Amino acid sequence: MADSTSDIGSGKGWGWILIYGIVSLILGVLAFLWPFGATLAATFVVACFLIAAGITAIAAGAFGRGHEGRLYSILFGVLSLAVGVMMAFRPLAGAFSLTLLVAAWLVARGVMELGFGARYRRHRGLMIALGVIDVLLGLYVVFMLPLAALAVPGFILGLSFAFSGVVAIMQALSHRKGADAFAAPG
Repeated sequence: MADSTSDIGSGKGWGWILIYGIVSLILGVLAFLWPFGATLAATFVVACFLIAAGITAIAAGAFGRGHEGRLYSILFGVLSLAVGVMMAFRPLAGAFSLTLLVAAWLVARGVMELGFGARYRRHRGLMIALGVIDVLLGLYVVFMLPLAALAVPGFILGLSFAFSGVVAIMQALSHRKGADAFAAPG
């Protein structure tokens, strides 16, 4: 019986990485073409998540007997529900908040990509470039506020998803040839 770890570099699963890359690239292009729509769609999705989290937290606090975090759970739920409803019914204000979150997300993602890129063996330059681009885009958003709130998140998400898709596609094609997927030194 063969050792299952011997198949790690044999290209298994490369198709899933390729599909992820293609979907990311397509979503990135669509978000870049329709940035205002992408911004509003992202705002609505975040609003739905906050509403669901708020309802769940309130229920956990109200019905979860015997734990000391009940009050916290209820207060967190009310806050999440209020912010979610505000974002759903006042999407422009929600877009401004989301713009700040996107900026923070891009900077954090970029820093992680720089760290991982420094450790990668293949496509190191692409991962480092992705990290630099994401950090610069995050800082750009912060400096463009409040004008950036309507379209910039859509543009930024579009660029980030598209470039991420290209990197994943290249990784998948290398992995198909037998290289380790997203290889980093051991």
